Amino acid sequence: MQVSSYLRISVGVALVTIALKTGAWWWTDSVSLLSDAMESLVNLAGAIFALAMVTVAQRPPDEDHPFGHHKAEYFSSGFEGVLILAAAAGIIWAAVHRLLAPQPVEALGFGIALSLLSSALNGGLAWAMLRKAREHRSMALEADARHLFTDVWTSAGVVAGLLGVMATGWLWLDPLLAMLVALNIMREGALLIWKSTDGLMDQALDAESRAAIQQVLDDFAHQTIRFDHIATRCAGQRRFVDLHMHMPAAWSLGRAAAVRTSVEQALMSAVPGLRATIQLLPMDVEAHFDDPKDLL
Repeated sequence: MQVSSYLRISVGVALVTIALKTGAWWWTDSVSLLSDAMESLVNLAGAIFALAMVTVAQRPPDEDHPFGHHKAEYFSSGFEGVLILAAAAGIIWAAVHRLLAPQPVEALGFGIALSLLSSALNGGLAWAMLRKAREHRSMALEADARHLFTDVWTSAGVVAGLLGVMATGWLWLDPLLAMLVALNIMREGALLIWKSTDGLMDQALDAESRAAIQQVLDDFAHQTIRFDHIATRCAGQRRFVDLHMHMPAAWSLGRAAAVRTSVEQALMSAVPGLRATIQLLPMDVEAHFDDPKDLL
């Protein structure tokens, strides 16, 4: 199943959970259940935007975007983070009003049952989406999956708090719990924004991929071949490495190109989805990137 298919399922599940959680709030008049329903609205908006960005990211390179559109997924992650922060602010606003004017909650058993059902749907989908995100290195799918996991933990906290209200009769527990939920999802929203920003700034590959690249280069390096100026970056699902390969100046162009092809193939086999750019240089020639005039 493709990444976009999972996001379409996410949209459908978000609609179902919105209905379930809104029903739970309607029956109980619990502000913490209302906060849970508001987060599901964010899930829906985030899934729709993620689907749109994944569609853009899958477009082939064109004249205006010769390196492709892979970074579009980072916009999805950042947008979802902003939505989470906005939802958290709305939750806190509603909770403060309820804390100042406590109101009784009703039919908690039915509301809790609806909340648990929606959590089961979100949890199952989030687990499947996170596995797919790691397989395809999809930032948009990972962001949506982690948001769904946050929703699951939010619902678990809400249910625990409402059970506390049922056991103690302390009405202030309901809005207090809603505020704690809001603070928790604020943290998740800030993390998503940070990760999307980091990705847009050409973040290096993960340590495991860098180690695999270095191992390949070590296997090829010997007295007549050496590598330097190794730089990696990721752009959505695509990964890149740029490097210089030094070899004897007496080698023919054909021989040098054949070795470079072997290195490229080995790198792409070691790190799936990798694009390697290798510049050939004679052994006694160095490239310099720190010239002050190049920094202007």
